[in-house]
Amino acid sequence: MTLIEDPMSTAYEKPDFSRHANVAETAPAFLSVWNMHAYYGESYIVQGVSLNVHEGEILALLGRNGAGKTSTLRAIARLDSPQVTHGEIWLDHKHLHTMNSHQAAVSGIQLVPEDRRIISGLTVEENIQLARIAEPTGWAPERIFDLFPRLGERRKQEGVTLSGGEQQMLAIGRALARDIKVLLLDEPYEGLAPVIVDEIEKTLNIIKEQGITTVIVEQNAVRALMLADRAVILDTGQVVFDGTAQEVLDDEALRAEYLAI
Repeated sequence: MTLIEDPMSTAYEKPDFSRHANVAETAPAFLSVWNMHAYYGESYIVQGVSLNVHEGEILALLGRNGAGKTSTLRAIARLDSPQVTHGEIWLDHKHLHTMNSHQAAVSGIQLVPEDRRIISGLTVEENIQLARIAEPTGWAPERIFDLFPRLGERRKQEGVTLSGGEQQMLAIGRALARDIKVLLLDEPYEGLAPVIVDEIEKTLNIIKEQGITTVIVEQNAVRALMLADRAVILDTGQVVFDGTAQEVLDDEALRAEYLAI
């Protein structure tokens, strides 16, 4: 367990991206974020976040509302906002911090946002096929339908008419249709019945068995911790805890202070 008392206590020097000096190459981490700072306009949201995720691991990225969890996911996925101004992001020794979102996706980063972004006017099958329109591709549609039988039954149904749980399955299925290495999930349990959450969790464990790495942001912290191997807790854009998920479950004071549970 690592409790970070003062994440900004050490001096920070902006890395020289042009040199591509991989600070994570000697570490066992598969995905490595080092001293990442990001802004929405003038708002300083991600304040020196560093974390490591091992291949095939499930990491729960937790914190209160406004802690910077979603912003951290978006920054890792290299979306236009928030704007990363400092820091490094490495995936399997590739420097994501010099890439745009399309390049990061091609390299294996797949973000499933909270609103799922199901494409209106397309069927379930067409949503998945569209994700496979360009190389490199991942799972075939039939393999995805084997994972999510509900989607197979509704493959000709328009995607936006699915239930919330089925749309979440479709969003994950689209991510798997790409050549995925890391799955970033933002609030996947939001608005879902417990029985559907159970089904999503079973799916994530199957995905883990396939060697896919997952980072999950979830307000239902207990469910996320019971699923995850490790946890990182953010508070006002800074890492305040990095350790096992079980340590968080066992530490009532830690949960009360940073997760209000």
